[in-house]
Amino acid sequence: MTERPVMALAGTIRHDGDGGVLDDLDTVRGARRWLQQQPGILTVVTGKPVLDEELREAVVDVRRAVRALFARVVSPAPPSPADAHRLLPVDEALRLLNEAAAREPVAPQLDWPAEGPPTAGLLSAEGEPGVRLVAALARDAVDFLSGPQREHLRACRAPRCVRYFVKSHGRQEWCKPSCGNRARVARHYERARATGSPRIRPSAPPSTGR
Repeated sequence: MTERPVMALAGTIRHDGDGGVLDDLDTVRGARRWLQQQPGILTVVTGKPVLDEELREAVVDVRRAVRALFARVVSPAPPSPADAHRLLPVDEALRLLNEAAAREPVAPQLDWPAEGPPTAGLLSAEGEPGVRLVAALARDAVDFLSGPQREHLRACRAPRCVRYFVKSHGRQEWCKPSCGNRARVARHYERARATGSPRIRPSAPPSTGR
């Protein structure tokens, strides 16, 4: 299943696998690479956006708004630790997101083939692909945050993980199985430390006399 645009955008801040945090949108080159890997986003944009520094900053602004509002959704649970110390105020995040969504004038269009159910689409009056990209990201965020999936949004609490995810079942605590394994190991060692239990080390192999 293709990840929806708002979750892919929020996920551009991620764990680097070595205890730090990576930002896929930190440079124009990185942002271009990320966008090329997002078929779900490119399908809603007519034309190929020229991702320069100005467009990168506009996309990052939408992400800042999204992650600030994601933090509000998961509250009172802690937000992602990646940017918990520098989140936008909610009113500023709302302003940024709504302004980005309004950059592309669109009108709903109904398509009803001779066979099959009717479907709805959007007719855009905007010809610049970069503007359409930013607006499409913002609209998907608005749709997500105002829809039923919002109630299932969580910040992964596994050690070192900084991802937000949407729960797919009632008992899900982590964004992926590897995070669950890491969290269980961490809990085990915390319990062992709290009880003063010594770590069990494997015994040395018997001497062969050689």
